[in-house]
Amino acid sequence: MSTDPQHGQHDGHLGKVYEAQAPEQVAAAYDAWAASYDAEMAAAGYRHPSIGCALLARHAPRGTGPVLDAGCGTGLLGDWLGILGFAPVEGLDLSAGMLAVARAKGRYARLHQLALGGPLPFADGAFAAVISTGVFTTGHVGAEALPELVRITQGGGPLVLTVKMTLWDGGFAEALHGMAGVEVMETTAPYVSMPGEPGTIPSLAVVLRRR
Repeated sequence: MSTDPQHGQHDGHLGKVYEAQAPEQVAAAYDAWAASYDAEMAAAGYRHPSIGCALLARHAPRGTGPVLDAGCGTGLLGDWLGILGFAPVEGLDLSAGMLAVARAKGRYARLHQLALGGPLPFADGAFAAVISTGVFTTGHVGAEALPELVRITQGGGPLVLTVKMTLWDGGFAEALHGMAGVEVMETTAPYVSMPGEPGTIPSLAVVLRRR
């Protein structure tokens, strides 16, 4: 069991993901989790995808595209983004195993095995909107990923992010509010992303707009 107060106490696959110390360890933990991820997160009442989709629908009109699902995992957002009328949708993720599950669902125009936090192989303004849920959290990605996500978003386009409160209070908010070229459009109240998983630390969601 993980006992780090930065992410609460979690057993199983979730604990292994939070305990990972390097990107390759994170990828390996998600590869091992891919087959059962959707069922386990559904049982935990996972809220990030629905909150993220709702915010994107509030800040981008139907028909907006292309949209990037940054950290798409098994593609939980794929169906919902299509239902909401966003197309085409592309996804990126560090884990080959998670991407294989997402690919089998057939909801993404393209999938890319890439890590956030460094340069991304997309042109400036390549995407009309970017959404990233469950990625800015313990042991995953921090504010260092923001500049590239902003760069690849079209001027005027929204970026919807969920951020764990320990990360938000630990420098993410300060980095965000100090960034040039982005406007904070909306910040939600804190919420528990997995009400069925004891020990879950609250998160919030934030919507940015590239100027």
